[in-house]
Amino acid sequence: MADVVVALEQPSRIKKGLQNDASVAFLAGGLAGAVSRTVVSPFERVKILLQVQSSSESYSGGVSSAVKQLYKEEGVKGLFRGNGLNCIRVFPYSAVQFLVYEGSKNFIFHVDGVNGNGRLTTFQRLFSGALCGGASVMATYPLDLVRTRLAIQTANLRKLQKAKATSMAKPPGVWQLLRNTYLQEGGIKGLYRGVWPTSLGVVPYVALNFCVYEQLRELVPSQSAYMLAIGALSGGIAQTATYPFDLLRRRFQVLAMGQSELGFHYSGVADALITIGKTEGLRGYYRGLQANLFKVIPSTAVSWLVYELTRDFIKAL
Repeated sequence: MADVVVALEQPSRIKKGLQNDASVAFLAGGLAGAVSRTVVSPFERVKILLQVQSSSESYSGGVSSAVKQLYKEEGVKGLFRGNGLNCIRVFPYSAVQFLVYEGSKNFIFHVDGVNGNGRLTTFQRLFSGALCGGASVMATYPLDLVRTRLAIQTANLRKLQKAKATSMAKPPGVWQLLRNTYLQEGGIKGLYRGVWPTSLGVVPYVALNFCVYEQLRELVPSQSAYMLAIGALSGGIAQTATYPFDLLRRRFQVLAMGQSELGFHYSGVADALITIGKTEGLRGYYRGLQANLFKVIPSTAVSWLVYELTRDFIKAL
């Protein structure tokens, strides 16, 4: 009789354990994303400006000089412009990634944290990473689009001020940008402008990031220095491999902000790739890569470290 009771109780125990694991993954993943992006916020904004500027514009001379120039023109506030919205976006974005990844392990490949029954293969890690990357994009994309526009709009206003000797007007805020995009650019379709090239970049990036990190994680001790190192390595490899699509992601997000001022116009992803190659050469596909690596490498390292430490802390409570 006791064996029957244990057998009946076992599914509920496993379910409770998985639910706890899901909650831990969501909270730890969200916190990891918010902390890591705040650390590298100045590089994030410089990267966006480099990606969307024309070849004749003023942010040149390397990442450090671009950061100094941005600080000189807009102060400390300019270095972190858009970071509040970024944290609002990144918390669920990162949380969904880790939640879906753990869910994929538990329910698709039956590798869970309750019984510890095995590890994912390389293909399974890539599949789970791609799945969580796609889910996170769809869940938070409108905020990503608005954050990109928020990051560049003051730079555009500053250029107009120099050209026309006019005073800089106060740029629209987050909710006004969301509202204007929805009303003026086709509703939901406008809020998801650029989601296809974004997915082309984010999905393989997240897949590679999770796969490389977990592969390397099996080879190193559970120490902060090692976790930072392999987190940096996984982020650098993944971002470099998928960077041209990250550039397309930003350019498609800002196309409606003024094609004549930005200096480019594309009818689709294929047209964008061909046009960039013809007009900007091979280097055009990697415009802003250096700034992006300045952001991605420490950001990914901090994200994985904070995730693992937070997860272990919560589980120990």
